[in-house]
Amino acid sequence: MPTLLVKAGFRFHFFSADWNEPPHVHIDAKGLRAKVWLHDLRIAKRGGFSEPDIRRMMQIIEEHREQFLEAWNDFFG
Repeated sequence: MPTLLVKAGFRFHFFSADWNEPPHVHIDAKGLRAKVWLHDLRIAKRGGFSEPDIRRMMQIIEEHREQFLEAWNDFFG
């Protein structure tokens, strides 16, 4: 489960078994987990996060999207 970034209390990662899905990132914080598709920045799973948390995590994903996609492509080839 490669960790891509830890920022503002959120851990951004993917699972090694995620190879059969489009590029996405899982976000863990406060005992919750969300999932966001990287190509269209669409939330796949809110995971119980509050709206302010969703806005903050989406802002971080937008800032680091290219880095996350590069890591995905490097890992899954």
